[in-house]
Amino acid sequence: MTFELVCGLEGFKLVIPDFQPIEKGDSIMKRNFKILGIIGLVLCLSIMFMTGCAKKSLVKEQAVSTEEKAVKKEEPPSKEAEMKTGVETEATQEKAVSAKEEIAFKDIQFEFDKFNLRTEARDILKQLADWLTKNKNYDVLIEGNCDERGTTEYNLALGERRAKEAMKYLVELGIDGKRLKTISYGKERPLDPGHNEEAWAKNRRDHFVVTPKK
Repeated sequence: MTFELVCGLEGFKLVIPDFQPIEKGDSIMKRNFKILGIIGLVLCLSIMFMTGCAKKSLVKEQAVSTEEKAVKKEEPPSKEAEMKTGVETEATQEKAVSAKEEIAFKDIQFEFDKFNLRTEARDILKQLADWLTKNKNYDVLIEGNCDERGTTEYNLALGERRAKEAMKYLVELGIDGKRLKTISYGKERPLDPGHNEEAWAKNRRDHFVVTPKK
């Protein structure tokens, strides 16, 4: 009696040796034991065969999965990802350049509750005008500020008049008004947080933010 079993992944054979036929003289119990032994042997060999095939299949699937992961890791970034990275890098570089190119000029000061320009303030504005004449690719934001005394509304209006007065003088010096902008912060952005005359004098000012044209 011979049994042949073949695995689907790799062909091989399991052969069960021939068993001697049951002799006529054997008792019923003895014959039953022989039959049961044959059946048990066949079942054991079948289980061993199926387990071996399953293990080989699992090993092969794991190897394929490992190869696929390795291929995915080696795949270069897509064009869209490269373009996105390039745009973000350019934006970061532009911000860094803009921050470095911001030019600082000395603030001009004002008397209490006044917006007219003092002699010292006019001298500073002349220096700013000379620089802007030589550097036509820059614009200026003039920020008007006040000390803490007075209402918020009053100081916003006073800060605006101070900024406009500086702008007017720069235009008189030959600077294109399109390059100049004004804003008032009133008493909201004190340079000195103190509550005395020394601090108030510092806070009554125009601040100039000079940046490259966009």
